[in-house]
Amino acid sequence: MGGGINAWKGLRAEGPPDSGMAYFAPATRPEELMALAWYLEKGSHSFYSELSRTLTDKVAKDLFRELAAAEERHQTTLAGLYRDFVGPVSTAEFPESVIPSPEKGEIMEGGMLVSEALDWAKGREIKDILDLSLSLEANAYDLHLRMKARLEDPRGKEVFTILSHEEKDHLDRLSSLLEQET
Repeated sequence: MGGGINAWKGLRAEGPPDSGMAYFAPATRPEELMALAWYLEKGSHSFYSELSRTLTDKVAKDLFRELAAAEERHQTTLAGLYRDFVGPVSTAEFPESVIPSPEKGEIMEGGMLVSEALDWAKGREIKDILDLSLSLEANAYDLHLRMKARLEDPRGKEVFTILSHEEKDHLDRLSSLLEQET
């Protein structure tokens, strides 16, 4: 995808699991936004971790391993921001004390159930999995920008700015690998 959006030729992944089907109560307070983002980062971590274990392409395995580690760092950042807002709390309390975990299972960026995305990815070509991952990261980038806009606290705004920049980096890295695959 050299040249960014100007080079895009309208290609899209076909047949991935439906995104946005997962339910979360509407998040409005800063703490709820942080908890929601934490759950999505956790789900993305699980998705990328599993891909890094099951794919055979070494370059893709390495990239998904690095993305999984980045999503885990995002969780740590969000938990730290939550503690900044509410004061000392045990790690076990967040995010469950703010928003209960989704009943359907782990949800990742893009609103997809991790289990459905992994089932869909089985036997797919790397380029298809990269297309799906690009879609998920674009959704995460947009979500972090929207969360930033809803916060008034400067620290919270900065955290979501940092997270959106990191999601943009994920997009660039996934695009680069997809370019090599096509």
